Amino acid sequence: MRVLAAMSGGVDSAVAAARAVEAGHDVTGVHLALARNPQTYRTGARGCCTLEDSRDARRAADVIGIPFYVWDMADRFHADVVDDFVAEYAAGRTPNPCLRCNEKIKFAAVLDRAVALGFDAVVTGHHARLGADGLLRRSVDLAKDQSYVLAVLTRAQLDRSVFPLGDSTKAQVRAEATDRGLAVADKPDSHDICFIADGDTRGFLADRLGEAPGDVVDALTGAVVGSHQGAYAYTVGQRRGLHLDRPAVDGRPRYVLSITPTTNTVTVGPAEALEVATVHATRAVWTGTGTPTGPVECEVQLRAHGDVVPATVVPSGDGLRADLRRPLRGVAAGQAIVAYRPDPAGDVVLGSATISG
Repeated sequence: MRVLAAMSGGVDSAVAAARAVEAGHDVTGVHLALARNPQTYRTGARGCCTLEDSRDARRAADVIGIPFYVWDMADRFHADVVDDFVAEYAAGRTPNPCLRCNEKIKFAAVLDRAVALGFDAVVTGHHARLGADGLLRRSVDLAKDQSYVLAVLTRAQLDRSVFPLGDSTKAQVRAEATDRGLAVADKPDSHDICFIADGDTRGFLADRLGEAPGDVVDALTGAVVGSHQGAYAYTVGQRRGLHLDRPAVDGRPRYVLSITPTTNTVTVGPAEALEVATVHATRAVWTGTGTPTGPVECEVQLRAHGDVVPATVVPSGDGLRADLRRPLRGVAAGQAIVAYRPDPAGDVVLGSATISG
């Protein structure tokens, strides 16, 4: 096949490109320039969109011996990922920008352009597996598994995707990079949000949304127990940084239970009030065996690297309802719920949706 290897400048994508060449594919490397001003994005171990990442990707392509290009997708990234991130927080939801980047950039904009240029598929360094049956499965390295952030992909997108690293642990990938002479073999993984230069999410949002003072209300008593400068700075399940003026009557910690943009109110309460047994979600994407015709017994994951719990998932219009077998805490609107079917060959992704309530 003629394939396009998305090379972020990290060790995973470099080894994935090398494996694609070894498998006999005609490989071209491409680095996505996602920052309008790369100097404002994170550097070193903390980013994936910087000038140094572009240079690392180019050096890796030279070692592998493949053509290499840089595609400027900064405007598309800003509109589909950064602006979406800000808008979601303004609406009281907690988005996952990496998931949105996969959906809108790496497997929509990039794949569409690749197909238009005559490529058959896109290769990435994600830790996930695509079996011979075409089903998306967890990586063998569960600590690095990225099937959760890939579960938004459609069947058509998965059919044109290649994930060469799903059968390897991260340690094996690094050892292979060393053997191949790739300088990124020991490069630390990227962390957190690449487009927030200093890691201060609250400050990033305040710069774009401005200060919007409001009340922090106790769910049990209805009393105002504090104030905030912007409800967008909070997320469900948050305990630290609440700056409450009045302690709880029982002296126990309080957590953010909900955020209501219409009243600009943050509601707090005890930990047990965070427990959720039923989850509603919209924009369902079924990539496993198609849209279920009835209830499905499966396992669900509601955050990247979060707990997995048994559940009954019921399709509903363009969304779903998940009845959890045991309650979970800290379920936030805007995150993804991903349904898995346990399988001896590795858990199979059945589908995903965006949590709405």
